[in-house]
Order: sequence, then structure tokens, then C-alpha cells
Amino acid sequence: MKNNKAKSFVVIMIVIALLVLFLRILVDKVINFTCIQNESIAQSTLKFISVALENYAKDNRGSYPDKFSVLTQSHPAYLDKDYTRQLSQKGYSYNCSRLDASGYSCYAFPVRCNLTGRIAFTVTTGSLLISEECAKKE
Repeated sequence: MKNNKAKSFVVIMIVIALLVLFLRILVDKVINFTCIQNESIAQSTLKFISVALENYAKDNRGSYPDKFSVLTQSHPAYLDKDYTRQLSQKGYSYNCSRLDASGYSCYAFPVRCNLTGRIAFTVTTGSLLISEECAKKE
């Protein structure tokens, strides 16, 4: 009788170990999928911001805005919302570290590196998009 209880306990432990392993693999896949999706959205958003800045410069004799809010408050508006004022969007935070009449430098950085995204993006004057792993920037 004791031998059967020991075998049952071992079987239960093996089943639990396999379930934990399966859940670990599943969670990794979900995080990877989410990161890829967030990275794609961040890259598209930065391109969208860059197009708005370049269009503004075309309409204003090559001069870029000195404040990001100008893009949302002009008539017609170049952007529908101010991405830099929001805390985060789809796991990324956005900011423009340089925004003056001669050019710009805006970036998208994952809120939590390797969880919401693995790549940090920067777009500079002329719509030059640069990407690098976020672990290098931390």
C-alpha cells in the first residue's frame, strides 16, 4: 500500500513539473509576440511623428517646430495627439530630446526592457530611423 502512494506522489510531481515547463514556454512565446507587436507599433509611430515634422518643415520654409504641441495645435493638425505627453503607449514611451528650428531627434524606448520591447528606436532630421537593443541603453 505504501509503495502505491509513493508512485502516485512521483506521478503527480512529474505532471506538475511538465505543466510548469509548458507554462514557462507558453509565457515566453506570449512575451515574445507582445514585444514584436509593440516594436512594430513603436517604429510606425516614430515614422508617423517624423512625417509630421517633415511636413511641418515643408510648410514653414524648412523650419521645424520648437515645441511638439505645435504639431497638434496647428490648423490643420499634423498629428492627432501629443505622443510625448502620454506616459506610455503600447509598452513604449516617446520623447523628443532635440526639437528646434534646425532639426529634431525623437525616440521610442520600451517601458520595461525585454518585457514590453527589446528594441529602442530613434528618428532624426531627414527621417533617419536608428534602432538598437534597449539593454545597451540602460
